Amino acid sequence: MALVLLGLGCWVAVGAFHAKSNLEQARDSAQAAKDALLEGDTQAASESADDAVVSAQTARNATHSLAWDILAGLPWLGSPFKTGQQVTDVVLGLASDVLRPAADVGIAIAPERLYRDGRVDVELLRSQAPQLGELSANATRLNGEAASITEPRYVSLIRDARSELQSQISGITSVIENAAMAARLAPTMMGADGPRTYFMGFQTNAEARGTGGLLGAYGVLRFDNGVPAVDALAPNDDLSEAVAPIELGLEYDQQYGYAQPFTDIRNSNLSPHFPYAAQIWKAMWAEQTGTEVDGVIAIDPVALSYILGAVGPVSLADGELVSRENVVELTESTAYIRFPTDQVARQQYLQDIANAVVAKMTGPVRSPRQLLDALGRAVSERRIAVWSSVPAEQELLEQTPLAHILPSDDAPYAAVVVNNLGGNKLDYYLDANIEYAADDCRAETRASTVNVTLTNNVPNEPLPDYVAAAAGLSPEMLIAVPKGTNITSVRLFATKGSELSTAILNGERVPAIINVERGHPVFEVQVIIPPGQSADVSFQLSEPTVPGTPRTPSQPLLDNVEAKVMVPECAG
Repeated sequence: MALVLLGLGCWVAVGAFHAKSNLEQARDSAQAAKDALLEGDTQAASESADDAVVSAQTARNATHSLAWDILAGLPWLGSPFKTGQQVTDVVLGLASDVLRPAADVGIAIAPERLYRDGRVDVELLRSQAPQLGELSANATRLNGEAASITEPRYVSLIRDARSELQSQISGITSVIENAAMAARLAPTMMGADGPRTYFMGFQTNAEARGTGGLLGAYGVLRFDNGVPAVDALAPNDDLSEAVAPIELGLEYDQQYGYAQPFTDIRNSNLSPHFPYAAQIWKAMWAEQTGTEVDGVIAIDPVALSYILGAVGPVSLADGELVSRENVVELTESTAYIRFPTDQVARQQYLQDIANAVVAKMTGPVRSPRQLLDALGRAVSERRIAVWSSVPAEQELLEQTPLAHILPSDDAPYAAVVVNNLGGNKLDYYLDANIEYAADDCRAETRASTVNVTLTNNVPNEPLPDYVAAAAGLSPEMLIAVPKGTNITSVRLFATKGSELSTAILNGERVPAIINVERGHPVFEVQVIIPPGQSADVSFQLSEPTVPGTPRTPSQPLLDNVEAKVMVPECAG
């Protein structure tokens, strides 16, 4: 019997060695295949996917030997062996059912084939939708199987392998799902079934609004069978008399009605829920022009900088070069200093820049892959938002990062949103830091805290009143502030069911304005930040202990703000 047990142990040990080495090779090859797909290198993706299949099959064979099956069936003692089998099963499925066919689809819709001579090949993209849909279903299924792999009881090596697989397959699933969604949405939205027209708003982060920044200019983007064209841009003044004859509900009116968002374009996007701003802009455009658009797109100067990095610089009529390195500064700072009082000249200058960038972007480009990468980065930082007036399309968009919606589920949530109250451009100099922390999952409710630090880094130098004064501050408030003082509304959109225990501003308790938006409690504190100083706002809450990954979506300000999250994820 001893010899039998010894032999069984040796057999399993040898299998474990082979499983470990091949599993590591399979995961490395899978990651390489994913990276190559994202980079548009379909040949490398295909080769790495083939390597992943071979290594994954060898690892699975090693963990499904007779000896391994015997040990995996033992109570308690067999826990890590059972987990090892589950891990190799999922890795093999990932390699053979997702990455290998994904490489073939990637070859079919490589960026250079998909975007040529200023046209998106919408027929080609649509032809791959069934395959991408199947890949997405397989990836989602395997992601679920990975999440349900049992945690091994006493072997840390297997536990680490399980965690690494779960993280890796989650990332790959996200990529495949996004590609499948694009194949479903893009052809129709880009005019495969008839021309489409979109209101395109350019938001300036120098004056913060809920969706990013003030709507400074706009244009009309048209798609006809994948060919984009943009009508000449115009300043927001052209819509200054427009009215949006729509209703967004009592809760919206209670929170934003004071700012007249349906009649004042400058305050039309105070809410971070992009569909609200989109519907107002669409209605204003229709009221002003008598024409309807099929949707709304928003973009900011930081996104334009990424695009210029892909398509190359543009030249204005006077020879001035606008590039990735200077477009943000030109549009959000230099323009206001160059034209301190001549608003017409400043708006024309900003329009000239936007027109040149959009014309370059929508024409033939030297590297479609780099353009897609630039757009992808802008989307990941929430610098591009899209809304469709077609309900079925909007429902799909709301499953993507493009929709910028306040979610309807109950998972932990903390979105910090600032709105400029001074009517100036001081948010170009605003730095933000955000922390979201919560207690453990043991009780039905738990204490949580959201800390926000805003720093006013306006330079100690003369700036035009348009930039540094407080023209937007109501005279009725009888507040005198130094030039360069940032006056800001700070809102926290919290987890559904949360209650505010206290709000603290710079160490002192302060009252908060409380509202509700789409089921989320909203707590608002208004702050005054003199030049060179900071405001520390702390929201202390009691929130429901609910399952789900904590989310802290970033507001697309000048800098990308990533919150520090210290919130345990609770089981369902």
